[in-house]
Amino acid sequence: MRKAGYAIVGAAESTRIGKVPELSSMGLALDAAVNALANAGLDAADVDGLTTGYMPPGNVAQLLGMTPAWADNTVVGGCSWMYQLRNAMAAIAAGYCETVLITYGESGRSHGFLPNVLDLGAPGSIEQQFDLMYCSGNRTALFAMPIARFMHETGLSEAQLASVPVAQRKWAAMNSRAKLREPTTVDDVLASRIIAWPIRRDMCCLVSDAGGAMVVTSAERANDFRAPPVYVVGTGSSMETGIMSPAGVEDPLRPGLIRRSAEQAFSSAGMTPDDIDHLMIYDAFAHNPIFGLEGLGFVGFGEGGAFIAEGNTEPGGRLPMNTNGGGLCYAHSGSYGMLCMQESIRQLRGEAEAQVDGVCTSLAHGWGGFWSACATVIFSNQRGG
Repeated sequence: MRKAGYAIVGAAESTRIGKVPELSSMGLALDAAVNALANAGLDAADVDGLTTGYMPPGNVAQLLGMTPAWADNTVVGGCSWMYQLRNAMAAIAAGYCETVLITYGESGRSHGFLPNVLDLGAPGSIEQQFDLMYCSGNRTALFAMPIARFMHETGLSEAQLASVPVAQRKWAAMNSRAKLREPTTVDDVLASRIIAWPIRRDMCCLVSDAGGAMVVTSAERANDFRAPPVYVVGTGSSMETGIMSPAGVEDPLRPGLIRRSAEQAFSSAGMTPDDIDHLMIYDAFAHNPIFGLEGLGFVGFGEGGAFIAEGNTEPGGRLPMNTNGGGLCYAHSGSYGMLCMQESIRQLRGEAEAQVDGVCTSLAHGWGGFWSACATVIFSNQRGG
């Protein structure tokens, strides 16, 4: 593992998640920011960099009492916070700032999702012209088509697809903040109503209110803060267009953007998939972890469904994955990538409710839109070198 140059020195979610009607998206972002700053032992005035998404950074800064020297508002969908982490690291390297707060909040359940034109396209976009005619604006229907083709080509069964929420419910059962904690079975999942074949209701993510925030700085300063540091040892990202667009993803069954993001992250970390102890893959739908396992290089093409069905990712398995319960069972506020990273950080600090023994490295991978963007971050509780 190469020596890390940057560290997370504060991290927290909003005080409450799930259903929080008294807070707006801004309120959730501010709540999470205050919690993360307290975790780091900082006041807002101590921070000179700010990133957020879907809301004006100036508003966030004013309400927190900050006067940042550098700010960013990159939005590429659910992995925006991973992109923002990379941007924050670059800004610190360039000398624009020393300490960056990354904050996010979304009242997806109580007040509706924040606008995201990246999902179904802005007026005149390729997605608006070519994707919507196939899905009528239904996100589940848009994803269902490549999944059906994937099942045809690889032999992935409906039972294997259903095994994803079953495995993650086992992790959620150990998390007091998780929405769905009762055990479920493959038969239970397959008995839930079809949304867009082969996707059933229990294969779809939750709709939640939630926020999350983190504080990043240089690794040299990592031990100057209250919380134990978690080092960023590798990052990657990639971008294409929507899955159905004529100029879109080169292969919806083997998305190249996942592979490229993974290659960047592993190369920058000096690591391989064999070096990863713990995994968080954004799971808006049950197929996401399957495609993620394959694209990131943990298993071969067509092997992800069987890998999960055999119990490898559940408690006691050899590759613990989505240990908070994931977007399927824990919470999903609309842009879930921030919560993926929060669980990685908890595991590396030894603070997770469903704590995995001996975790030294964790990989968090997020998506944006419909295979239109992705990002990969490798964390460690050791600086390396």
